[in-house]
Amino acid sequence: MKTNIKGHITALITIMVWGTTFIATKLLLVDFKPIEILFVRFVIGLIALFAVYPHRLKVAERKRELYFAAAGLCGVTLYYLMENIALTFTATSNVSVIMSCAPFFTAMLNARLGGNRPKVNFYIGFAAAMAGIAIISFNGSAVLKLNPVGDLLALGAAAVWAVYAILSRKIGEFGYNTIAVTRRIFMYGLAFMTPALFIFGFELGLARFTRPDVIFNILFLSLCASAMCFVTWNLAVKLLGAVKTSVYIYATPVVTVVTSMIVLGERITWISALGIALTLAGLILSEKKPKGEASPRRGPKL
Repeated sequence: MKTNIKGHITALITIMVWGTTFIATKLLLVDFKPIEILFVRFVIGLIALFAVYPHRLKVAERKRELYFAAAGLCGVTLYYLMENIALTFTATSNVSVIMSCAPFFTAMLNARLGGNRPKVNFYIGFAAAMAGIAIISFNGSAVLKLNPVGDLLALGAAAVWAVYAILSRKIGEFGYNTIAVTRRIFMYGLAFMTPALFIFGFELGLARFTRPDVIFNILFLSLCASAMCFVTWNLAVKLLGAVKTSVYIYATPVVTVVTSMIVLGERITWISALGIALTLAGLILSEKKPKGEASPRRGPKL
């Protein structure tokens, strides 16, 4: 019970921070390219993790390095690049809704690899949450406009995150320190990201880092959203499993809406309130354990 509570708390903390990153990123995009924000935040995050836990990670088997490399490629490089590129082709509302399919992909991949199959309540919760997220994203005013390139990239990013979630679960079974694991994943992610720096025209532009607002937002994304939250997310996956932790992704748009209301002074309409209620109901329903069922601990076979 204590393990479950700890897992749910760390997952909730992660989503509460990730739900506010939209505002910080939006402000930074005035002066930075998406690839510049992405690279800088993970470099600073990596340095912070080294400072917090300077001990070397000794990997018992060489084969396990493949898991770290795959996690860095999927959870850091591909996920964020695909999401950022998708935003240049399609509407933010489309990306928000499509990206929220990640828990569904995680559950399907987990079952495909031999893990526990989702129960009926998971599917009902998924439908309720997706309906709520769609209401929040479109807010009754935006019209759904499909863009094949952008929407498929967003869908790919959601699928890639599902792979990362399953890999995180497997890595958690190795028993290594969570901070050291996250640090290793960041290192691989940055290595795979390097070619993209030349493709998308990365510029350091140190003069931009003299402004207090830029420094604050960069440090927030680096230390909180990257260094801290990847550690708490990986810990939650280790404690709860990939599927249960991924369900918390449903709450991200809710946190974004509430934060926008507090920070930007935006109003929550009755339509948004309905969307929030549906989303949270879907999250709770998806997490609910059917009566008489023991807590599953079996992970996927990789």
